[in-house]
Amino acid sequence: MNLRFVEAFVWVARLESITRGAEKLSLTQSAVSNRVAALEQELGVTLLDRRERSVKLTLAGARFLQYAERLLALQREMKAELGSPEQLPLSLRIGGIETALHTWLIPMIDHLKQSNPELELELSIETTPALVEQLRRGRLDLAFTVLPALGEQIENEMLAPLEMVFVGPASMARKRVLSISELLASDLMTFQRGSAPHVALLDLLRSLDAGAKHVHTVSSISALMQLVENGFGIATLPRAAVEQSLPRKRITILRCDATLAPLPMVASYWSDPVAPGLAKALHQALAFVRAQ
Repeated sequence: MNLRFVEAFVWVARLESITRGAEKLSLTQSAVSNRVAALEQELGVTLLDRRERSVKLTLAGARFLQYAERLLALQREMKAELGSPEQLPLSLRIGGIETALHTWLIPMIDHLKQSNPELELELSIETTPALVEQLRRGRLDLAFTVLPALGEQIENEMLAPLEMVFVGPASMARKRVLSISELLASDLMTFQRGSAPHVALLDLLRSLDAGAKHVHTVSSISALMQLVENGFGIATLPRAAVEQSLPRKRITILRCDATLAPLPMVASYWSDPVAPGLAKALHQALAFVRAQ
């Protein structure tokens, strides 16, 4: 039995699509279809129900999937035990929201590179919906977002939430706590419409009977900081990201009566039995982030 054919079947089954399986394996759709068809002919059973738009497993396919994943896991163990000491390049595809980029994502990558000199990195900075979809399609191995990614063989781990704070220009630095009226006297800015910080700010304004207050939305943390520095208004930002920028920017964290909801963070990743070294790199990445 050709294990490349088994691998093709596993990814088609996981992603419920021959197209997505082909994208994951960097193959043509016809090549993946032929590999699965060859498996079906060898086993003498139909593995995939192709009558619907999304591919579904037959009863035989569901049973074979368990054996297929065990075969690939065994292949990985044999390569680790008996393989050549010369390691193949490790390709790790990481995605993260911009908040992760401005906090611990770059130090995490540096840590991985020191532990894995052969690491080849693919980094994507996107919104949570885009990252979740890329992970589900098999285009990412690990994603840091504010919502879990749902799907078979996808693991989700809740990370420590990030404290959100109000940030103003340095001229607003005060020892005393700002009142709500002083806070609302300035224009307010936060992340893009519909994001967790945007929803949290709107909820806070409603609780303060200030629901009609206009809120500007900006998709970039760097742009938000620049706007604050130039006196455009007050922004809600993760404390960890702001503290890293305080020495370089004329901004300050404001003390005020209002408390913002923390920003949830989730690590989502594939339980991937087919990529040698990937499980170890994922473990190292998650251990580093937990320590932060």
